[in-house]
Amino acid sequence: MSTQNDSQNRLDQFAALRATIASKFAQQIADNPRLAETISASIDDLAAKIAAETAAQPLAGDGGLAQLIGIGPNSAADLGEARLPVGVQQYDETVTSERIVAMADLYYIYQHEQLGVFRAINKLQQLFRAGAVRLSSGDGAYHLYQFDRRGVLRYTRRDRFAAYCRAFGYCAAPPPAGAKPNRDFHHLFSQFVRETALFWRDKRVSEVIRERANDPSFGSIATVRRAGLDLRNNMKFSSYGHINVLRVEVMQLLDEAFRILGTDDIRRLFGADTAWDVIEEVLTRYYNESVTTSPRQRMAVAGREILSWIAQPYILESARTQFEALLVTVAEFVEEWQTSAESVGASEQRMRAEVVDWRPRAVQA
Repeated sequence: MSTQNDSQNRLDQFAALRATIASKFAQQIADNPRLAETISASIDDLAAKIAAETAAQPLAGDGGLAQLIGIGPNSAADLGEARLPVGVQQYDETVTSERIVAMADLYYIYQHEQLGVFRAINKLQQLFRAGAVRLSSGDGAYHLYQFDRRGVLRYTRRDRFAAYCRAFGYCAAPPPAGAKPNRDFHHLFSQFVRETALFWRDKRVSEVIRERANDPSFGSIATVRRAGLDLRNNMKFSSYGHINVLRVEVMQLLDEAFRILGTDDIRRLFGADTAWDVIEEVLTRYYNESVTTSPRQRMAVAGREILSWIAQPYILESARTQFEALLVTVAEFVEEWQTSAESVGASEQRMRAEVVDWRPRAVQA
């Protein structure tokens, strides 16, 4: 059982240990700044091990209350002999990666929904049923028929939109009964993207302007980790329910839609070379929309990669060197997502540095 005196002595001893090591290895740390990180991590691990062993010690039946208030033979002579717990169990930041990966795939689906893949298919079905296009017995016509017949077995458009609302707070339809829109997702996602992008910009700047490019950059991993953990925790509570099975079904639906749009008879119908050209032609001709297929598709790819990275335990890494090595996986994706999001108005424009003319103000008499 750890007392207040034990706890204070332990803190003082670790403080003295850190000061002694810093003094003894000052020159080596100056030559290799990463050495300080290694030493600090080793001391932190030792402190955590001692704290865990202390917390595992058996307790009195009353938790030390009688000792504290002076009852019984073991009562404390002064406050320093009273039991002082180390703390409570830390919040568990681990999550099931499968659920977060499902959210990543659903985000990928949402962006394709926004750029108009399913609306293009629906318009082709309408034209096909009305006989308004020259489709009859080709592969595209046959698969359009199958796509329509299978619709009764799938989640509906309303089901998909309700899932987007519950998972991401993107509400073109109300969430399912009893569910709440996840209004915080976009803010937390954008914050993680901004902090990660800023971290790598700071690192690139530090590598250019400093004499020793291999020294730790002045970017903060703490802000990146905190933003990532906040986003991860937000998705943890929004990924329950039918999200997993829905994303599997709709990913199949998305794949089938592109197979239809890429068939020869449908591409010839619009003079298109690819399925993407068909989508753009349908949206422009029948919906009179400005095309945002390229940025939306890159937001889908980059967003899925970022959220899939969050699903892994990388964000729990506290050592700077290892964290940077893991974070580099999404370094380009965050920049790409942010640029694409700005172009479609899904994210605020980054602040532009401007030169401000400065003149000393006249002294008032």
